[in-house]
Formats: sequence, structure tokens, C-alpha cells
Amino acid sequence: MLDASVRLAPVTEPDAPRPVSPDQLGFERIVYEKTPPRATITLNRPEVLNAFDFRMLREIARACEDSSWDDEIKVVVVTGTGRAFCVGADLKAWGADLLDNPREYWKWFGAFKDMHDRLREIGKPTVARVNGIAVGGGNELQMACDLAVMVDDAFIRHVGPEHGSVPAGGATQWLPIFVGDRRAREILLVCDEIPAKQAEEWGLVNRAVPVAELDAAVDYYVERLAVKLPQTLRYTKQQLNWWRDISWHDTVGHARDWLAMSMLGDEAKEAIRGFLAKDKR
Repeated sequence: MLDASVRLAPVTEPDAPRPVSPDQLGFERIVYEKTPPRATITLNRPEVLNAFDFRMLREIARACEDSSWDDEIKVVVVTGTGRAFCVGADLKAWGADLLDNPREYWKWFGAFKDMHDRLREIGKPTVARVNGIAVGGGNELQMACDLAVMVDDAFIRHVGPEHGSVPAGGATQWLPIFVGDRRAREILLVCDEIPAKQAEEWGLVNRAVPVAELDAAVDYYVERLAVKLPQTLRYTKQQLNWWRDISWHDTVGHARDWLAMSMLGDEAKEAIRGFLAKDKR
């Protein structure tokens, strides 16, 4: 029996699918802004190159939910603060919390999956404003968006096979669709940097532009998308997502379980601890 003297915190879940002002959401890891017809989700951990931690994943998912409910929002832009777009998972947090702890990893990956599902199923067009490097889960995040504009002095890279994590949070599923099988294998197995212009040529992003032109290129897409019929656009996006959804839903649950168990293995533990030791130097 709960002690009557204990004051319960108010329930924060909404009563209906109604949008709210961003300042009501209390976000700490992202900046969420709404200036209709666009909403902007800005990853805001520049000190770790906008690496995901659990709270950031939850905040992105909640911002996507709010944007999906707001009829004044026609387009959602995803970007980062500082010199990186996103470098994927925060390996420092992994090393402290998830190694030797597959049950916790399974929960963490659930938040990652939920973030991706909320973003892809937002029902509105999304544009990745790739303001800097996109590594690992950062590339998976920009691929989850409908369109992407990238600064031309940045690069895309996957490093999972070097750090003990199979890149099955979107990369193994979607890269063959984006760039073809051979190039996907090169990106994921060789782990070389893919410069922005090469990413544009391969179809990983729509445009690679100088930093001074980044906002104008994003604005162009926002303005063109915002005037389309929203219901028709939503269903067009649903149809376009068919190949991505098939590959995602058929593999991601298995990936979640396998990756969780891999946290018990020597290979993942040695790779992540080696990375963290190098990072301290």
C-alpha cells in the first residue's frame, strides 16, 4: 500500500493527440522548434558530437510524435549542433552501462528502434540537414529521413565492424536500397570515409553544398514540400517506404536480440574498451 503522505508526480502523458508548445516538453538533449510550416529537431550534445544517449533517443521520438500531431507543421527538419550531425551511439555510456549487460542493451536498442519508427512514420516529409560528419547511427538517422542536404566538407562513415557493433540499426537494411549491394558492402565492411560529394554521387544524400548554401538548400525543399497536399503526400511517402519497411521490420527485432547478447562477448568488450582507452589519450 502506498503511503498517503507520498505526493505523486502529475501524469505527463497527453489525454489526446494534441500538439503542445516545445517549451512544455522540457527537452534537455535536443532543441525542438516549431515555426510553421516547419518543425526543427536539433541534436544538441556538441561536446560528444551529438552522440545518442538514452534520453536523446526518447526526446527525438517525442518531438516526432508532437510534430505528427501538429496540423500546422508540414515538414520536419533534423539537424545537429556544432561540427557534427551525429556520430551514433555514445560509446562512453555503452562502456559504463551496457557491456556485460545484455538486458540493459536490449532496452536501450528499443529506444533506438522507437525513435526510428516515430521518425519514419511521422506522416510528413522529413529533411536531414547534415551540418557535419555522420557516422554510424548518424548516417542511419539521415537515411531515415526522406531527403538530405549535406555540407560538402563533411563525410559519412560506418565503424561498427571496428567497434564491435553490427550496423543493423538501418545501415544493413537500407544501404543496399540507397547505393546498391556492392557499394553497401564497401561502406560497411571496409569502413572508409565517404566524402559528401561522393555520397551525393552514390545517392546517399540529395545534395552536397558549401556550408554557406546549406540553409538555402534546406529552405528550398521545405518550401516545395510545404505546399503539397498533406494527405496525398503522406500516402505517397507510405508507398515509397515499402522497401525500407520490409527490410527493417524483417530484421530489426532479430538484430536487437543478437546485438544485446553480443555485449557478453569478448570481441565487443575488447573493441569498445580499446576505443575508450584511445579516446582518453
